[in-house]
Amino acid sequence: MNTMLATTDHSSDTPRETVGVRVVKWTIKLGVIVTFTGAVVVLICNWWVVHNTRNQIYFDINELPTNDVGLVLGTSKFVRTGKENLFFRYRMEATARLWKEGKVKYLILSGNNDSEYYNEPVDMQRALMKLGVPESVMTLDYAGYRTFDSVVRCKDVFNQEKITIISQNFHNARALYIGNHEGIEAIAFAAQDVPDGYSFRTLIREYLARPYALLDVYVLRPQPEKGNTKRK
Repeated sequence: MNTMLATTDHSSDTPRETVGVRVVKWTIKLGVIVTFTGAVVVLICNWWVVHNTRNQIYFDINELPTNDVGLVLGTSKFVRTGKENLFFRYRMEATARLWKEGKVKYLILSGNNDSEYYNEPVDMQRALMKLGVPESVMTLDYAGYRTFDSVVRCKDVFNQEKITIISQNFHNARALYIGNHEGIEAIAFAAQDVPDGYSFRTLIREYLARPYALLDVYVLRPQPEKGNTKRK
């Protein structure tokens, strides 16, 4: 007896994905890949910047070599809430101490100068004068809008090729990396850091700023302002 084997086509029972669903799935997969790749790139860039500048940063003032000029990197005097910015306070205290200890003789105060109501160099000058640093040893750089600008202008505008950079440790690494690739012989002194959790946003911003610094150094090569005019 011949038995016919019947085959059942189940494909018709399985609903096919619409084109829209497939597009959404591939978009999510691509987003995950891009996000993961971006995170890896950011981490590698951060490691590279820190690794290549680790021997140029000093935490002990007694071990810090002496230089004629200190480059003080600007930050706002107050945070968004109107409270005192501890980054600013500790940076100014470190600067005054370096000058009083004879570790630097002259200071370039470089920062943002958006308007007559916001002027980092002037704020730094006033704070340092209150700490006993004479106005005569300070030069104000009104066009230090970014760290890249501050470092490059230190050489191109103020003709300084051997300097001590003064900022917090996390910031010094990026500034030193830029200086190294601009032919500047630089070291840095780490000002007192802020308490853990004080400004999480600042630390995240720095993690993202380091890859951007590599773009500036190797690809974009932006041109900072050549003059030094205070905005009104």
